[in-house]
Amino acid sequence: MVNEKYFHRTIDKELLLWSNDKNRRVLLLRGARQVGKSSAVRNLGKHFKYFVEINFEDVSTQIKNLFIPGVSPQEICQKLSVLKQTPIIPGETLLFLDEIQGCIPAISKLRFFYEQYHELHVVAAGSLLEFALEALPSFGVGRISSYFMYPFSFREFLIAQEKNSWVEEYSRATPDKPLFEALHEQLIRQLQIFMSIGGMPAVISEYIENQDLLRCQGLLNDILVSFRNDFAKYRDRIPASRINEVFESVAKQAQGKFVYEKAGVQLSNRQVKDTLELLIKAGLVYPVTHTAANGIPLGAEANHKFERMFMFDTGLFQHILGLNVGELLLAADFKTVNRGALAEIFVGLELIKASSCNNPHSLYYWQREKKRGSAQVDFLVQKNDRIIPLEVKSGTQGAMQSLRWFMQEKKIDIGVRTSLENFARYDNIEVYPLYAISNLLKDKRVI
Repeated sequence: MVNEKYFHRTIDKELLLWSNDKNRRVLLLRGARQVGKSSAVRNLGKHFKYFVEINFEDVSTQIKNLFIPGVSPQEICQKLSVLKQTPIIPGETLLFLDEIQGCIPAISKLRFFYEQYHELHVVAAGSLLEFALEALPSFGVGRISSYFMYPFSFREFLIAQEKNSWVEEYSRATPDKPLFEALHEQLIRQLQIFMSIGGMPAVISEYIENQDLLRCQGLLNDILVSFRNDFAKYRDRIPASRINEVFESVAKQAQGKFVYEKAGVQLSNRQVKDTLELLIKAGLVYPVTHTAANGIPLGAEANHKFERMFMFDTGLFQHILGLNVGELLLAADFKTVNRGALAEIFVGLELIKASSCNNPHSLYYWQREKKRGSAQVDFLVQKNDRIIPLEVKSGTQGAMQSLRWFMQEKKIDIGVRTSLENFARYDNIEVYPLYAISNLLKDKRVI
């Protein structure tokens, strides 16, 4: 096991609850590469007497052959125990099958671990699982639980710096009970840093350990290179050059509807669509889909012809575009940084990260195109049985005309604006600071 400092992740609590559940299923941890899946499982392994890790990208054919059809889970574990020189004992050992997409028979075998060796704790993880699972559409229905993991959230970033009291303060704050101004300003400064470096664990670790923003930018470049190298693994589906072209276009078209024709002059709409679907499956791009929003669920009236596309990390987004990080750190708002798209991406990602780990959050927006004027609400959030319209502002000021139009048209009594302002209220518009937008999902108030 790698001896490295581990920073607390929100999913740690869920993993521990899973391990203590007598009715647990085999667990499949999913998410993009380098978001911290392996580290989280290794941290869970500290709660067990024994920990056995198999990485299918770095094992012999001999080990992969253990998972062929006809070999029982007990026999597999007996042989793994000898090969790894570690006991595999139900209730005492955590068996971790990492990068399991590298061994399709091992994925198929997971259901048999549940059916025939339920008492053993088994966690599998992978980064490109959606492609592997296409060939196994019913591989583990009712037998396997999937948890989804993402880069660090802003809340996790603060906790990693041992600023837990700050998190507690803004978690308790509401539009009727704003934060004291000195802490609000400190949080804005931390937000600017987080937006510039993003939430990839390697970058977060570098910043916390050394406070070296230049080195963080170097690590972001290294991560981008590794992702582009990964694109070659999809070459049997789509050429790597096309994937990279569309990936960069997602960054360039971050604000507004994604236009296929702008993604590549030599690419057809079908080629762009197929590439986007691949990037979404890989967890590198998140769609924000238009909905008429006449009721819930929001997806019932989704129109996939009108979608915005967000990259999965603000640090990688700004690095691809070559944005001036110094400008971001010193700016009083984000309007001059790619027209505020960075703030919208941050909010969308925070909403995803704040949702349940076993129920991926879909993002929706609303727009209207009419002769008397267009209108757009950046995000729509379903909370309990209500729709909450959410408008993102990159500074501390700005009109809320579109938000009010939507509320009037849909007969909604409460809307939310998120910006660099402190918590506040303007009649029936509640204001949440950008750094605290996750409060919207966690707040138990019925708003």
